[in-house]
Amino acid sequence: MNLRNQWPVLPIVAGLASGLLTGCGTQSGGSGGDGSSVVLGMSDDVLATDPASGYDPGSWLLFNNVFQSLLSFPKGATEPEPDAAKDCSFTDADTQVYECTLKDGLKFSNGDALTSEDVKFSFDRMLKIDDDAGPAIMFPMLDKVETPDDKTVVFKLKVPDATFPSKIASGAGSIVDHKEYDADGLCEDGGAIGSGPYKLDSFGDDEAVFSVNENYRGTADVQNNGVTLKFFSGDQKALKQAVLDHEIDIAYRGLTATDISDIEQSTDSGAEVVEGSSAEVQHLVFNMDDPVAGKLGVRQAIAYLLDREALAEGVYQGTADPLYSIIPAGIAGHNTAFFDRYGARPSPAKAAAALQDDGITGKVKLTLWSTPSRYGPATDQELKAIAGQLNASGLFDADVKSVAYSQYEKDIADGKYGVYVKGWVPDYPDADNFTAPFFGAGNVLDNRYTNSTITDTLIPRTAAQSDRAATDADYGRIQDLVAEQLPVIPVWQAKQYAVVGENVYGLENCLDASTVFRFWELSKS
Repeated sequence: MNLRNQWPVLPIVAGLASGLLTGCGTQSGGSGGDGSSVVLGMSDDVLATDPASGYDPGSWLLFNNVFQSLLSFPKGATEPEPDAAKDCSFTDADTQVYECTLKDGLKFSNGDALTSEDVKFSFDRMLKIDDDAGPAIMFPMLDKVETPDDKTVVFKLKVPDATFPSKIASGAGSIVDHKEYDADGLCEDGGAIGSGPYKLDSFGDDEAVFSVNENYRGTADVQNNGVTLKFFSGDQKALKQAVLDHEIDIAYRGLTATDISDIEQSTDSGAEVVEGSSAEVQHLVFNMDDPVAGKLGVRQAIAYLLDREALAEGVYQGTADPLYSIIPAGIAGHNTAFFDRYGARPSPAKAAAALQDDGITGKVKLTLWSTPSRYGPATDQELKAIAGQLNASGLFDADVKSVAYSQYEKDIADGKYGVYVKGWVPDYPDADNFTAPFFGAGNVLDNRYTNSTITDTLIPRTAAQSDRAATDADYGRIQDLVAEQLPVIPVWQAKQYAVVGENVYGLENCLDASTVFRFWELSKS
């Protein structure tokens, strides 16, 4: 996601009433499901309630619960299955025509019927608006959407893309009501009309309130009668205290590694840490046009000196794992290209040889650029630890500078930084989503790296392959090329954590590599 950045702490959309919503449809509270309402807290903000705009974890959490897609990822699964659709399939051998048939009786939460017209409208609208902060970037392959009848949707693709089903199963595939949404502009008043398991009753600076959508016709089996989402806007201490004081039932996204460790070791907190799988990753990124970082010898030296194990244990206290390739563990196609080429332990001798081979003498003066919270509360600490590892070799004179995220992104786009950090939360759990966005014109890293073998041969070939297991060799080649040429260095792969209070259940079904947090799995007694 442009980059689907984790831990956003930008302000929530301002000026929203905390009462019932107006605009983009008016909703009233409802009932349904079983059990009690669940209160969830997180330090992320929801940056958008309109699926044509939001491309961040907080917004997609809302989309995945309020809106419906043709397909969705069942708990623990990495392959999508029908949701609003009764069935979907490619109808040609070249994976360029994808057809879905809708289920009978689909309705939006306001009672409007959901037909193929709404599906076409949703995709056409997203691509037309093409919001800088939206998911249109995921669909350069989409040529047009056709609707032969009210139940049939046909996607015509410009190029073969076997991962298209996974893309439309994500938050980017959210279906909106064509009667409620403007075809040419975003809904910016905080309203949301969808056909998902929940409807959004209110959205304010401090919380969003969701009730069960009685019109929902899909695969989710709702286990509660509503969810209140509390926003802590980057205040990790307040989030931790709220779950310990039983003011919220669940703390999700935002607790520091120290918080997690403290709660795990406590015997009387009344709270439990739940761990799930994750494909969230973080990389050091190199501007290939930079006079220092653009030198291969410098990048190789850093690769030889980086101690991921020390970062995982010392900075992240075991809440992240060392990552040795751009495709994380648990995703088909993963290899260990960086481990194989550079090893797991620092080697000052090999680092020195790499610099010498590139004609570099004397200490390398280098600034590592960070942003304080966008990629997690420990990012600055992590970059300082990396600078310390480089300096300890005697080969570098490295320092760290941290700037606010808005300035950070502008400076990266302007090519002002040589080395900087980027995080990635996947849109869908396929190796394609850890490779295709990072290479070629307009890539999300903005690092001026080009490789025609990757962009012109390997990525198109993997995208066209419907047998995803048959892509392993090509993905292996991509990972090996990245380890050889070093446009990025993968650092860590996160684990997902949430803290849950007493008598709350189902959280383990919300934490998997699909990154879908399923409100409907939560129950409370």
